[in-house]
Amino acid sequence: MARPVQHPHRTAPLLLCVECSTMYCSVAIVSTSGCIAEHSLISRVTHSKRLLTAIADLMRQCELDWQDLHGLAISIGPGSFTGLRIGLTTLKGICMATGLPLMGLSSLKALACQLPFCRVPICPIFDARKQEVYTALYQAESDSITTIMGPVVIGMEKLTTLIHKPTLFVGDGVEVYGEILRTKLVGKVLLAPPQQVFPKASAIGTLALKKFVAKSFVDPGAISPLYIRPSDAETNLLKAKHRMQTT
Repeated sequence: MARPVQHPHRTAPLLLCVECSTMYCSVAIVSTSGCIAEHSLISRVTHSKRLLTAIADLMRQCELDWQDLHGLAISIGPGSFTGLRIGLTTLKGICMATGLPLMGLSSLKALACQLPFCRVPICPIFDARKQEVYTALYQAESDSITTIMGPVVIGMEKLTTLIHKPTLFVGDGVEVYGEILRTKLVGKVLLAPPQQVFPKASAIGTLALKKFVAKSFVDPGAISPLYIRPSDAETNLLKAKHRMQTT
């Protein structure tokens, strides 16, 4: 059976991209000509129960086989510990099965990348709970995003002391800590449109394409989640060890 005629927008390289750092699960196929297809969904169901299905559905609808792809891209965080592990484990498995190169990208930078025409600093904030956020500061410049600060995990009160000029805030942390921002940073707070609240897989693809073209690859085994702070389990383990050493 003859394969379908090549779609005019399927220019090489073709990358499968995944973003699982928040409650949104986002999967995309991107190329140098743009985003070919994208699926994003917020759900309380764990990413492990829908990620592979979402990938398979997107590949099928795009009439793509694994041999049509040239690379894989995954967000490495910061964000949900569970979501990051699920996304990275899934993509590493696909990498091992296909031999495709795997690239890891910042979820915070991907979110800033979705606002390329912003002329003030961009501050993505993800709710890290415990009155803290995962954040960084970026500046959009032409077709690139420059890192000013970060990424870090920081208390909101402390973050507000670092902002000295009008800044655009974006991310799920805005809904949680918006009142603190408006109270502490009068006249300095700009808010991104609500549809930009989560990083999209297509934005991961935008960053990954530059790495792919530059052949900036690393051993997939060396790619690990960017947690920034230890998990609750690790913190509890350290506390337990400290108690044992002091008793």
